[in-house]
Amino acid sequence: MSTEQPIHSQHDRTPHAPAKRRGWRSDYFAACEVSQFWGWLVLVIVAVVTSWFLSALWPLKSARGRAQVVVYTSQDQVYAEPILKDFEAETGIKVRAVFDSEAVKTVGLANRLLAEKSHPQCDVFWNNEVFRTHQLEAENVFREQDPFVEVGYRSRRLVINTNKLSLAEAPRSLLELTNTTWRGKVALAYPLFGTTCTHFLALRQHWGADAWEHWCRALQANQPLLVDGNSVVVRLVGKGEAAIGLTDSDDIAAGQREGYPIVALPMSDETLLIPNTVAVARSSPHSGAAQRFFEYLQQPKVLEKLVSASALEGAAPHQVSSQTLRPDWNAMLRDLEPATVKLKEIFLR
Repeated sequence: MSTEQPIHSQHDRTPHAPAKRRGWRSDYFAACEVSQFWGWLVLVIVAVVTSWFLSALWPLKSARGRAQVVVYTSQDQVYAEPILKDFEAETGIKVRAVFDSEAVKTVGLANRLLAEKSHPQCDVFWNNEVFRTHQLEAENVFREQDPFVEVGYRSRRLVINTNKLSLAEAPRSLLELTNTTWRGKVALAYPLFGTTCTHFLALRQHWGADAWEHWCRALQANQPLLVDGNSVVVRLVGKGEAAIGLTDSDDIAAGQREGYPIVALPMSDETLLIPNTVAVARSSPHSGAAQRFFEYLQQPKVLEKLVSASALEGAAPHQVSSQTLRPDWNAMLRDLEPATVKLKEIFLR
């Protein structure tokens, strides 16, 4: 008996159960194909989104990544800004400058640096005088090694209106400003701020505390015009509202450029030379850029620009032939508190 099964012909219409269709999840190869498709699609989408995100952020990232230096400066803005712009152009380092007002410089910036000592925001302090720099150094505001350097100098001078006063009639000493001849005719900035304060402190050291206090009281009794800043002193003298002023050499030069009939009296042993100073803050936020700027301001070409603009009277104090005040800065710091008490008592009303 044969065991072969019958072969159905094409005419055999006996129905057969259809083969069961399997989904792609149960088919390994189909699953691989589908997974590959969605995987590539996801990768493409991620790549596009990432590219767009990075391109959108690139300008911001570039701006944030640009080197910068934060400079606090009491140098007059009209003189400082061209130097800061030259530095930016030469180095590519962005400068963020904080200036101070003339009436309180450099006290305002000095107080700010003290307040920020534990969380410094400033990299470089470009000061247009020197005493407050010594004061801040004593408070450990600046870095330990090579904290600051003196660059160039200005001077404290008597200035006269030549329409009101001839050189022959002008006083030869600050001591003469207490004479009744000059009552109400002398202008000076309040001697509790800036270079006027530094000059008064240096005179105290030069004359002795008692003689200095006597002079201060006599000067105040002679009704001087006390104003907010050295440029105001020059303006009053230039307009003839005061015959004599005690001010800074750069302000005198600025007044002469404006056409005021003024002239500075010669230097004497009562003249104070005032170096600019450049100091790097302790824990400077941008130490590399700070060092670049620190070195830049010492370059002869930079000092020459400041001298040409009359921001500085000269590049090297040691080249001055006249005998001038030579303060002991450490001694001045020790005597600061009693001297300041006297200045407030005498000149603040």
